[in-house]
Order: sequence, then C-alpha cells, then structure tokens
Amino acid sequence: MHQGVRPQMDDLLWTKRSWSGASAYAESKLCDVLLALAVARRWKNVLSNALEPGWVPTKMGGPSAPGNMQKAHVTQAWLATSDDPVARSTGEYFYHQKLREPNPIARDVKIQDELLSECGRISGVPFPE
Repeated sequence: MHQGVRPQMDDLLWTKRSWSGASAYAESKLCDVLLALAVARRWKNVLSNALEPGWVPTKMGGPSAPGNMQKAHVTQAWLATSDDPVARSTGEYFYHQKLREPNPIARDVKIQDELLSECGRISGVPFPE
C-alpha cells in the first residue's frame, strides 16, 4: 500500500486536505517504513525493520482479500525470534520472510529526518539521537 505515495509533511494529520481514507492509510504505511528505517539508521544497536503482511481477509481487508491468514503474521515472529542472518538484519523491508524493496522514498534520509522532526513537533517529544 505504501508504494506510489509521498507523505505530505505539512499535513500529516490531514487537517488541510480533503479526506481520503485510502490515501491516508497508504501514507501512514509509508510513514511506518520511514520510521523503521530511521530507527535502524540512528540507533545502530537496535534491529528495526518494516514488513508487509499482505492483503488478508480480515475485517479491514474484507472477505475477498487474496492473502493467506496463516502467513500474515509469520514474518513478524521470524524477525523477532530467528537467528537466521537475514532476520537479524536491520533497516530492511520484508514480505513473507523475503527482502523486498520499499517505496524508494523510504530510504531517503532527508525525508526520514523530516518525518522525525514533524512527529516531534506534533507530539511535543523530539526523537532522541
């Protein structure tokens, strides 16, 4: 969902734009990836990755979603517990235990830092170095 979107840093909370649930969801997923990669870059001793569980038949995904519910959670558990060298990586993006390239914007350090700054402004809590 995060492919093909760009976060609107001046309107992360959607107060200036006309509401679009699908666009807001896609932007939020990109922000999740940006945050995970920023944490991996800034905190070298922390493993931080992002992943895509797939479009699965949940209440949100709907009954016709083609994904497999039995596989949707496996990558999270694998990243958290596995000794596999790939699972012990950081700053990566996964889909079903395989590396996948995220939206290229997610690897843009300037945009990562803009997101951290804007989150700090919104929350009143700056992101620690």
